[in-house]
Amino acid sequence: MFEWMSDHMWVTWVGLGVVLAVTEMVSLDLVLLMFALGALAAAVASVLGAPLWVSVLVLGVVSVGLLYFVRPPMVARLHSGPTLTSGHNVLIGRVGVVVEPVAEFGGRIQLAGELWSARTMSKTEHFEPGTEVLVSAIDGATAVVTTKES
Repeated sequence: MFEWMSDHMWVTWVGLGVVLAVTEMVSLDLVLLMFALGALAAAVASVLGAPLWVSVLVLGVVSVGLLYFVRPPMVARLHSGPTLTSGHNVLIGRVGVVVEPVAEFGGRIQLAGELWSARTMSKTEHFEPGTEVLVSAIDGATAVVTTKES
């Protein structure tokens, strides 16, 4: 068995690369994939007639190079996606309708089909029932509102 592997070293490297690539499918960390590509580079070196020590060196250099220069941008690209706004932060920027007068210390608005306690952003603002207001922040269970700009 070992004699056949030494006579067909490139097949051994390709086999190792395939095993590493398939194992990568389980881990999904992109580390074993870099080693699989290094093994394929070692297979190319073996096909070109390089001795075993050169193939092992190619495996190491290519794998480490891919780990440090290719993997980080790939991981960053895979993990960078749109962040979804969730919870009450979804309501920021929405328009509500004043139900009870809203001033600096309180009031109520209809927002997204629910009644919310609300207060204004500044001391000078005051909104009467029926007025449309813009939610600029959520402070606990209180919507902080300001004038809706047309």
